[in-house]
Amino acid sequence: MKHFAVVQHSYSEFLGIIESQLEKRDIGFSYFRVFLNQELPSSALTFDALFLLGGPMSPLEQDKYPWLEQELQTIAAFRKAGRPIVGLGLGALLIAQQEGAELSLEPYHNAYFTTAHATEAGRNDPLAQAVDGRQVMVWAAGTAQLPDAIEPLVVDDEGRWIAFRPNDGSAMALLFRPEMKPGLIEDILMEEDRETPDNIGDLLAQARELWPEMQKTTDLVLVALVQELSLMSEKRKPRVFSLNLAPADKS
Repeated sequence: MKHFAVVQHSYSEFLGIIESQLEKRDIGFSYFRVFLNQELPSSALTFDALFLLGGPMSPLEQDKYPWLEQELQTIAAFRKAGRPIVGLGLGALLIAQQEGAELSLEPYHNAYFTTAHATEAGRNDPLAQAVDGRQVMVWAAGTAQLPDAIEPLVVDDEGRWIAFRPNDGSAMALLFRPEMKPGLIEDILMEEDRETPDNIGDLLAQARELWPEMQKTTDLVLVALVQELSLMSEKRKPRVFSLNLAPADKS
């Protein structure tokens, strides 16, 4: 059975509506809740893919969240093992950081709805074409300027990147959030000591209004990710051996 590792960075932000899509495809998943000091996957070889979820922090805040450095090491391990990676929000910024992007804390609450625009680099890209012209929600702490060698696949209304793929094709970074749903935003509002964007009320209202289309967008995004990253291909995993001990000789 295909099995994904999912790194979760806060109580409220999980796979959301992507969960049901994975279950329909008979894909299992295990959450690794680093914000509760749970250990990250000990081996990339035991999973078929890695999902890095959103979160309220920036990759630059390693002094407050030391597991961010460990997460970069996990990303490197999965890429070395040839396991695909999908980064959403914070996860996308972590992939960008590993690619040598210049990160900034401003704006710290980088959250807004925008129209997705496929770039020339995304002209033949399934994901870029899937979201081209559709309304998507961007939400991450801070921003990242990609290296010149990386062309974004999708940009927002202002021409800022919201999706890219590293040149080796091993990952997909989405600054927009296909897993988001109105209930998830409501949970974020209720999360204790959670700083939220000033426009979170507007984001919630727009999410409720656009909910049917957001679900369609998520369906399209997941189909494209399956196609681009071969997410339906089960990877070879180490065998699990059963140790059968002979009964002790009682004579």
